[in-house]
Amino acid sequence: MIRRSLLAVALPALLAAAPARAQAPGATLTVAAAANLKTAAEELRQAFEAERPGVRVALTFGASGAFFAQLRNGAPFDVFLSADRDYPAKVIAAGLADAADEKVYALGRLVVWLPPGSTVPLEQRGLAALADPGVRRIAIANPALAPFGRAAEQALRAAGVWDAVRPRLVLGTSVGQAAQFASTGAADVAFLPSSLALGKELAAGRAVPVPEALVPGIAQSGVVLRTARDPALARAFLAFLTGPKGRAVLAKYGYGLP
Repeated sequence: MIRRSLLAVALPALLAAAPARAQAPGATLTVAAAANLKTAAEELRQAFEAERPGVRVALTFGASGAFFAQLRNGAPFDVFLSADRDYPAKVIAAGLADAADEKVYALGRLVVWLPPGSTVPLEQRGLAALADPGVRRIAIANPALAPFGRAAEQALRAAGVWDAVRPRLVLGTSVGQAAQFASTGAADVAFLPSSLALGKELAAGRAVPVPEALVPGIAQSGVVLRTARDPALARAFLAFLTGPKGRAVLAKYGYGLP
């Protein structure tokens, strides 16, 4: 009788506590993501969270070089998604991650974006058209911080117009800011990742691919950081990006697939 009485008292209490435990917040995965991922990242986040109820992915966007500086200064991210492979290599060399935890997840593509109504004849003359006097401001991401900024400089140099256009460059701290310059009219043209050119803010303009002979596709990789609070979850996120669902989302937003 005593045992039955105790059970009668304890069982309702346990049942009442169960919903509270089920609603307790789950793990949060903090991701430092290159700015070119902004258009695709929300869909990637939702798809990953749908597979793992209770998990939340917190995304922070910026230039890969800026993130590397933050990581060296102890920024507590779990995963770093770079716009190239150089910065993850530097992260690994600095002892902030292991080489085994790096994965190439996409190939970024560089385009020149022009606003609606632009008459710059890029399709006919290539990047040489940017040297015309009518092109007054050209937005690129800062080459010192952003891989796509370096790619833009490489393309302009390879096309033989770097010296002519250099005084007209408007540098963004990231490709996200370069895209903002383009969308607000602060630049006549902009060198951007194709993923951002597909975003709704820029959809009305036209994006002309930069020939791969000038600059090839940019291998973008991610790495699990040693500061990761849940390394298994961080590795699962990278595996998701390189798996069928992640690849389908990345392809939708103009990325090449490794």
